[in-house]
Amino acid sequence: MSALFRSMWARSLRGRVTLIATIVAALVLVPVGVAGVVLSRTLVEASVFGDTRDTAERVAYEMRGGTLPQGAAIPVTDPSVDLIQIVGPDGQLLASSDAARNMPPLADVRPTTENRVISTTSCLPAECLHLSAVRVSVFADSPVVYAGRSTPEVLATHTLELIVFAEVAVLVALAGWATWLITGRALRPVATMREELDAVHTGDLSSRVSQPPGEDEVAQLARSINGTLARLERSAEQQRQFASDASHELRTPIAGLRAQLESAQLYPDDTDLDSLVRSALRDTDRLEAIITDLLLLARIGSRVDAAKERVDLAGLVRQELARRSDKLPVRADLADGVEVDGVRLQLARVLTNLLDNAQRHAETYVQVRVTRKDGTAVLSVENDGQEIAEADRERIFERFTRLDASRSRDAGGTGLGLAIARDVAMAHRGRICVEDFPGGARFVLRLPAVQ
Repeated sequence: MSALFRSMWARSLRGRVTLIATIVAALVLVPVGVAGVVLSRTLVEASVFGDTRDTAERVAYEMRGGTLPQGAAIPVTDPSVDLIQIVGPDGQLLASSDAARNMPPLADVRPTTENRVISTTSCLPAECLHLSAVRVSVFADSPVVYAGRSTPEVLATHTLELIVFAEVAVLVALAGWATWLITGRALRPVATMREELDAVHTGDLSSRVSQPPGEDEVAQLARSINGTLARLERSAEQQRQFASDASHELRTPIAGLRAQLESAQLYPDDTDLDSLVRSALRDTDRLEAIITDLLLLARIGSRVDAAKERVDLAGLVRQELARRSDKLPVRADLADGVEVDGVRLQLARVLTNLLDNAQRHAETYVQVRVTRKDGTAVLSVENDGQEIAEADRERIFERFTRLDASRSRDAGGTGLGLAIARDVAMAHRGRICVEDFPGGARFVLRLPAVQ
């Protein structure tokens, strides 16, 4: 296989499909053509030998019965078999039909008593014949009747083969041409999608590829591409927003820390060192917490955190509650035996974030529930604080989202806790949402339960 052919084979799916279809058509049609030619020749030859045998048998029967006219030409009843001869045991021509009168003996084969009928071919100087030889009697001196005809043109020439194989070649060519056209039509939307994808650039991911009608593979591919582009666009937008929000969130404590240090530098005698250190440590803690959460968000779902294990949610909740010292009591309603496959540290972080969020906004209590429903593990955290408006129930899971003053991050936290909880849920093939809860807020985490 030449380098040029390999290059064309690798680049053109249309060419590969057309070539394969043409080869398959040839592999099917050529044997069919050969079988058709062989069968046709066999049927024609069998029909010819049947006619010559019948004629020879008739003449032999009339000769045995004495009804064959003496001294006259042998009558021809089948116009297609007009060459008839009766030859004695010594090769003497005893009688013949008008067409065979001046011809040499039609053949030199002589049937035996065991095989009294022989069908064969014989070529005379002028033409070739198909004939049958029939022995008149069982006696040694029995004459032989020869009845034959000129070999039909379909058997004498290769015209039938030429016609059949010309038709096969045309059909194979038509199969290749049709495959080329059909494949081109089928791949036209793919070429269009490729051009549209080439036009997409990172600065603008709002473009979509043309989606052909129907439910075939090309239409499904277009939908998948558009879905991927939509996710990329959403991800890029989230990254841009995240970069903007993160820079703002990091700038605030850095600016405060810088202002305090510059003030201390300018007015060292008026600076309270203990107060300065405490304030600087608070800002540093906030910076560290934001950076830690940002790193966790980047790692969720990666191979770094891919070591999953079977986690009992009730046990996880009990361990978390045992180490916490919350300002408000936490009620626990835990169903034992509710297990999931997951990363224990990440699931613990989700629980911690939900409990911290509930403690910041609760009035008198926080409640944690663990249940199983229809093969799903359900962990919910409720509090009796302010209700979350339905319009904000999706937005609060975005990074650095601000609602009203009562739910601002000034009350504590980095503004990334619920975003971390959502990403952990998605990495564990689950989801987290806010559900209706009159007189408070309810966050519900659903994960596939281990059976």
